[in-house]
Amino acid sequence: MHENQAEVIGFIGAGIMGAPMAMRLLDAGYELLVWNRTPGRCDALVAQGAEEVEDIADIAEHCDLILLCLADTAAVQEVVFGPEGVAAFGDADQLLVDLSSIEPGATRRFAQELRQATGMGWIDAPVSGGRGGAAAGTLAIMAGGSEDDIERVRPVLECLASNITRMGANGAGQLAKVCHQMMSCGSAMLLAEMIALAERAGIDAELLPAAFAGGIADSPLLRVLAPRMAVRQYEPLLARLATMQKDLDTVLSVACEAEASVPFSALAAQLLRRHRARVGNDIDSTSIIELFAAE
Repeated sequence: MHENQAEVIGFIGAGIMGAPMAMRLLDAGYELLVWNRTPGRCDALVAQGAEEVEDIADIAEHCDLILLCLADTAAVQEVVFGPEGVAAFGDADQLLVDLSSIEPGATRRFAQELRQATGMGWIDAPVSGGRGGAAAGTLAIMAGGSEDDIERVRPVLECLASNITRMGANGAGQLAKVCHQMMSCGSAMLLAEMIALAERAGIDAELLPAAFAGGIADSPLLRVLAPRMAVRQYEPLLARLATMQKDLDTVLSVACEAEASVPFSALAAQLLRRHRARVGNDIDSTSIIELFAAE
């Protein structure tokens, strides 16, 4: 066993992205303790050798590295700073790695508060690449934190990602993810508009990804989303509408703070809010095709 694999990892959050990432760590030979708020989400991980614990305290007291993959800023705050959270039991020898996509300002504040309370370092390490990338270990990770902390955890992150970039101090990783989501969410909205136009104009929208292959408009996003939009395929779930809205709202918040103009992102957020009011939060984000297509 590699010396880094002697470190015990605690993994909190076994959702769409968290579960396949945790499975990658198990496959790499790490000892893994797991916890999730929803019962049953950790069953597949336990079957592969993970130990499911009853509460966060068990992870905070027994793990060298604590990885989070949670839905939003509020969830991260509760897990770390709640009455029975990480901060209540952590110490300076440990390191927290937040794989969630949350508000950059909150990340900077959380990192400072955790360090003051426990001495524990914080790395914001939001990921991109979807469920497929998580399962294949080919994610992109945008990291914020000290160079020493990131180097300590790099062998673990290399099990999850093919591209790991330190963007700067705490919060810089989340800012990079905001920029990423600005592009990906806006592009998804434009893809939906394009598919609807193709259908209305009388060509087969399902052929567009093949037609664009090798062209300047070709992209992984096109190849994944366009075929699903063309046939109205919303399962399996790739990303919930609520997650897309959260990301776009974070773009607008960061832009306001930076006094930056983001009119296209603002329109995308407005259109998405209208769509969610009609179909709800939990349907897949590819359903935005319904904003533009006549059914």
